[in-house]
Formats: sequence, C-alpha cells, structure tokens
Amino acid sequence: MSLHHITQREKIIVLAAVMSGLFLVALDQTIVSTALGGIVKQFQSYSSLGFIVTAYLLTSTVTVPLAGKLSDMYGRRPFLIGGVIAFTLASLLSGSAQNIEQLIAFRALQGIGGGMIMANAFTIVGDLFVPRERGKWQGAIGAIFGISSVIGPLLGGWLTDTHHLFGLSTSWRWIFFINVPIGLVATAVIFKFLPVIKHDSQHKPDYLGAAILTFLLSAVVLAVDNTEVVFRSIINGGTSLGTVKLALWAIALVLAVCFWFVEQKAKQPVLPLSFFRNHNYRLLVGTMLLFGAAFLGAILYLTQFNMQVFGATASTAGLMLLPMTAGMMITSIGGGQLITKTGKYKRFIVMGMAIATAGIFALVTLRPDSPYWHEGLIMFMTGFGLGFVMPVLNLAVQNEFEHKDLGAATSSVQLFRGLGSTLGTALLSGLLTAGIVTALGQPANLPFVKTLKKAPQAAAFFTNGVTADTVLNINMQKPLIKDTAIKGISQSQLSVPAKKAAITGFTNQQNAFSKDVIDAFATSLRRVFLVSGSLMAIGFVAVLFVREKPLRNTATHAIAGE
Repeated sequence: MSLHHITQREKIIVLAAVMSGLFLVALDQTIVSTALGGIVKQFQSYSSLGFIVTAYLLTSTVTVPLAGKLSDMYGRRPFLIGGVIAFTLASLLSGSAQNIEQLIAFRALQGIGGGMIMANAFTIVGDLFVPRERGKWQGAIGAIFGISSVIGPLLGGWLTDTHHLFGLSTSWRWIFFINVPIGLVATAVIFKFLPVIKHDSQHKPDYLGAAILTFLLSAVVLAVDNTEVVFRSIINGGTSLGTVKLALWAIALVLAVCFWFVEQKAKQPVLPLSFFRNHNYRLLVGTMLLFGAAFLGAILYLTQFNMQVFGATASTAGLMLLPMTAGMMITSIGGGQLITKTGKYKRFIVMGMAIATAGIFALVTLRPDSPYWHEGLIMFMTGFGLGFVMPVLNLAVQNEFEHKDLGAATSSVQLFRGLGSTLGTALLSGLLTAGIVTALGQPANLPFVKTLKKAPQAAAFFTNGVTADTVLNINMQKPLIKDTAIKGISQSQLSVPAKKAAITGFTNQQNAFSKDVIDAFATSLRRVFLVSGSLMAIGFVAVLFVREKPLRNTATHAIAGE
C-alpha cells in the first residue's frame, strides 16, 4: 500500500499537489468568516448566518472518519481526487448561489470535499515516506495552517470589500471562486502523479457503523453549534433551547452505546475500537481533542481582540497574527527536520505543549491599553509552541499502527481535533458571552443602544435582539455608525448650535458605550484565555505519559499494542 518505492521527485510533486488541496481547506476555515456580513446583507437573511458555517462543519466532521477508513480499503487516490473535485465544484457553485438556500446546500457539499481532503492529506505523508522521514514533511504540511490563518482574513476582507481584479469587481463570491483554479491544478497533478495502488480484493465495509457514527457526530455538532438557528422552528413552538440541547446530547449518548456494540462485531470497523486499547493512542487523541479547543481560543479570540480593542478590520486583524504565524512556521518546519535527524518525537511534543501553554496563559495579561508589541511577543511564543505540536501529534499516532490502518488512525486524529474545535468554540463563546453580559448588565438598557434602536437604518443590528454579539458588532461598526449619524444630523432642520450639540452628545454617548464594551470584552476574554490555557495544560500533562517508540527508517512497521 505504501509509495516508498517512487522517486523523490515524484514524491515531492505529489506532496505539493496534496498541500495545495489542503491549503484550500485550511484557508476556508478563516476566509469565509470575513465574508459572512456581505453574504447575509445581500440575501437579507440574517437568521441563516449560522447555517452557512454549520452546514460545512457538519458534513466535513462526519466525512473525515469515513473517508479515512475507506481509503485504507480502496486507496487514497480516488478519495483525494474526489475530495478536491467536490470541493472545487462546490466552491464554484457557492460563488454562483442565487439565494441563501442554495449557498447552504453548496457549503454542505464543500464540507464533504473538505472532509475527504483532510482525511487523506496527512495520511499520504505516511504513504510516501518511511516513519523516520515523515517529521519534516508533516511539519511542512502543518505550516499550511499557520499561513492560512493570516492569509484567510486578509484575503477574505480584501475580496469582500469591492476591488478591481482582472478588470472585474470583487465581492464575497470571490472567496469561493479563487478555489477553482487551485483545485483544478491540484486535481490534474494528483491524477497524473499519484500512483494507483493495488489492494486486497476482500472488503467488508462497515455500513451500519458508518451510519451510526454519522448520526452520532451530527447530534454532537448540532448540540453545540448554532443550535438555536437550526432548530428555530421547534424553539419558537415553545420548546426551550436547553431542552433541545439536552435531547441532542441524549441522542448522541444512545448512538455512542450503539456504535460501541456494532463496532465490536464489525469485520472492518470504520473506527476500530482496538485503537483505544493502545496506551499512546488514547493519550494522543485526548491531547488532540484538548489542543483543538485551546488552539481555537488563541487564534479566534485574538482576532476579535484586535478588532474590538485596536479597531482593526478583518484583513488587518489577520496581518496582526503574523508573529504567531512566524513562530509556527519556524517550529513546524525546523522541528520536523530535527525529528527526522534524531528519530525522537516526544521531547518536541512536550516542549511544544509547555511553551504553548505558557503562551496562552500569558494572554491573560492583555488589557485594552496594552501596546501591540506586548501582544506580538506573546503570540510569537504561543505560535512557537503550537508549531511543534500540530504535525508531531499526527506523526506520533501514525507511528503506533501498521500501514493498513494508517488512514483510519490519521483521520481519527483529525476527527478529534475537529470535535475539540467545535466543542471548544461552544464552551469559550458561551463563556465570553456570559462574561460580557454580566459586566454590562442589561445590554438593551445601555443609553447608546436605546439611541440606535430609534434609527431605522440600524434595524439590522437588532434582528436577533440585543445580545453580547449585538453590542460587539455595533462597536466594530463604530466609524460607519458615527459617519451615518453625523450625516443625518447635518441634513436635519435643526439650527447650527443644535446640530453641534447633537453631534457632540452622540459622540460622547458612543465613546462611553465603546469603552464599556471594550472593558467588558477584555475582562471576559481573560477568563476565556484562562480556560483555554487550562485545557492546554491538561494536554501537556497527558503527553508526559506517552511511551515513545523509535521512528523506524524502513517501511517495516510492527503493530502497536499496549
């Protein structure tokens, strides 16, 4: 099943094509968020905002473990090519969507393609290289995520704001269209250079296990991500949000028990439970679950900090993450080279988790008046630690299993990381929101909010009531709101002194509101970073107990047990 026999040139060409496909998926995680405002504004469907994200997240999450296992049975080539084609086609369709329903459906298709790519991209490194060589190449692939975290907001913001490119005016649709040429090139290169590998003819796909796992993961995702949007009709019918969430978790628990029983009897289980008998595997996937949640806290909420406190645009906020990206790039690539040279990996995971944990805890020191260099130093340190961890966790898991299980094992790591990010987003977002509301009291009673609610042009802010998200959005739109208000006052029938007094009063009220929101946001965000750092610290303790096994320099690989 391995590709260790092909030439180094062919390996690099294949890996470059795989990295281009993975870049599409990594970029999508950050670029879409910058365009959501433009999308819902054009379609006048603010209530559907969450569906655009959830549709992709749901299908990509359930696809990863299925595609990983099937690729072990039928080969990586058809699934990787199919994933890039599906992602590229869905990107074209998403950019051409004529209504919100079409966009949601095409995003779901895009998620299927993204899941197939994610399931196979890291696994193919194991196909191409022997264990000892994988470190440096896993590091290069891991650096893709660091690069995309900066390019995504920057490019997304630039394209969403109207600019001229190739004689055409850009819009939110271009964040999808730019995937098409990259996807076409990646498909052609993979088709030409990735060999067809022969497999055993006897396969017994675990259809029942796959179906149960799909519904199980769907229940978990829907329980934590935009539940109130997806089940709006049920909630409007009188069922509380808490009841809906509880029901989804109950369904997930029942399905988990069913999945356990089914997998015990399956000939070729979609997620072999025997994996969990492996000491290192349990620790490593647990660490990846915690890492996924903590990593998102560092990236997502730092971006919000820059936008709220420094007044940065989405694209500028992306650029402000460059210190973190620089740190990640150094250790992702450099750490991989050191692992290949030494044949050891545990020391790098431990060191990376320790540095990343210290970095995330240091984010607690950020204040609204903190200079940017203070944040930049902490970001560099955090990124320096994260760069060691991301690619090495994949490598460590791959080192535990035979090649025939490489796809299932590697995709399970991506699955747990994705679940960690999903659960972490729900936990940290809830913590942030609760903290802001507690600090502000009743947001609807803030004087500036009452003033805005009287303005017809501000109605879009209050579509979903006055929440923490509402006041944060109002604060980010501060310059636009001020300019609109001043223009309206200037065109009114008031006398000149009255106009000046009205403008001064509005400005003072807005400044007071902005200070209150920023203070509440910063205070609540410190709690978020504290929890995020604690999650990373637990992961750090877990990796201390990993029993390192040498990275082999040959294709022979013994199965790992206890």
